[in-house]
Amino acid sequence: MKKSEIKFIVSLDDNNLPEQLHWRADDSGMEGEKECKAVMLALFDKKDQTTMRIDLWTKEMLVEEMQQFFFEMYMSMADTYMNATNNKEHADKMKSFAREFGKEVNLIK
Repeated sequence: MKKSEIKFIVSLDDNNLPEQLHWRADDSGMEGEKECKAVMLALFDKKDQTTMRIDLWTKEMLVEEMQQFFFEMYMSMADTYMNATNNKEHADKMKSFAREFGKEVNLIK
């Protein structure tokens, strides 16, 4: 069985707040590490049947960037939900919410 690794490197300040975030993945097609400003990782625990999360963002991430990040995540979650469940009705409802959010934070008109 082939294995592939995804790695996150978090540089913290004296108060343990993220100053820099980097990531790399064996199968990403890129060389070395890439910098990012935010990471949202959700894991569904096989045994406990619960979702665990890791949410990190750097101190330099602007509110407008966070709003864009969330808008794009909402849209991506709707796509993933559709691909995983083939439930178009609920995927469309998720996208509708995402578009309303995008309008509220002035990302789309």
